[in-house]
Amino acid sequence: MKKETIVVIGSNGQIGTELVTNLRNIHGASNVVASDIKEPGYDFKNAGPFEISDVLDKDNLQNILTKYKPTQIYLLAALLSATGEQRPKRAWELNMDGLINILDYALEYKIEKVYWPSSIAVFGPNSPKNNTPQYCAMDPNTVYGISKLAGERWCEYYHQKYGLDVRSLRYPGLISWKSQPGGGTTDYAVHIFHEALKHGSYECFLSENTELPMMYMDDAIRATISLMEAESDKVKIRSSYNIGATSFTPKTLAEEIKKHIPDFKITYSENDPRQAIADSWPKSIDDSHARNDWGWNHEFDLAEMTADMFKNLKAHSQLVK
Repeated sequence: MKKETIVVIGSNGQIGTELVTNLRNIHGASNVVASDIKEPGYDFKNAGPFEISDVLDKDNLQNILTKYKPTQIYLLAALLSATGEQRPKRAWELNMDGLINILDYALEYKIEKVYWPSSIAVFGPNSPKNNTPQYCAMDPNTVYGISKLAGERWCEYYHQKYGLDVRSLRYPGLISWKSQPGGGTTDYAVHIFHEALKHGSYECFLSENTELPMMYMDDAIRATISLMEAESDKVKIRSSYNIGATSFTPKTLAEEIKKHIPDFKITYSENDPRQAIADSWPKSIDDSHARNDWGWNHEFDLAEMTADMFKNLKAHSQLVK
């Protein structure tokens, strides 16, 4: 395997912490530089090289790129959907200007590959809700979705105009036992497990029949690395690939949780602003392009994900009542 030097910007988040660990297992800890605007916990910081990074600070970025001379960059720093609605201009600045900075420096420093995540938030009220195709009407109504759609266009532009090897996935809701929710509309599907173990109940901010596409983090990390390791000629979409695994509602998830905690109870709050965001998103995703182009295939369905979440949360936390 060719030696790679990888910088992950935004490494402290839900995706970043697990991605860095997996990349270090593949490429060696010293070859994967974690970076974030805040210092991580002791164990993560000392597991390999770490740098304080601000994707909006060009001098800071240049110092990191000059020091490590990476062959790949993963840009994960962003404000997510619900958080972005509270600070829309800040979300646009971070999500958009940060991406442009990285694309420009990727050209200047001759970085071979760039990874940047998009989201199902690029779809909107007029997008097909069931089996949402790769190409369709896209009218996002959150600043997060708007920034992701604009970012997709920039990624494809830099590939077509300058030949930059940039790759992307449209993540659905992501579920992980290793990190806390990070301000996304789909984060109920993480928080519910913690509350089930700690209190035996959960008040969901989405209505019981709100169906959304979801993916277990193990699958998301595997999809990300698989895309980055795919031969360039197999990566036919340079905006962002639809990627999917399973879809469910809060009610369906609660029923699955009751198989493990029979007395679990769920209630539903009303008039939460995240409901309107969720209502504009797909219920299920057509990811046939990813499956056909570079062999994507998920491993975790709802039952397998739920069992693995409880197994790991019970083994690694003090949440059990």
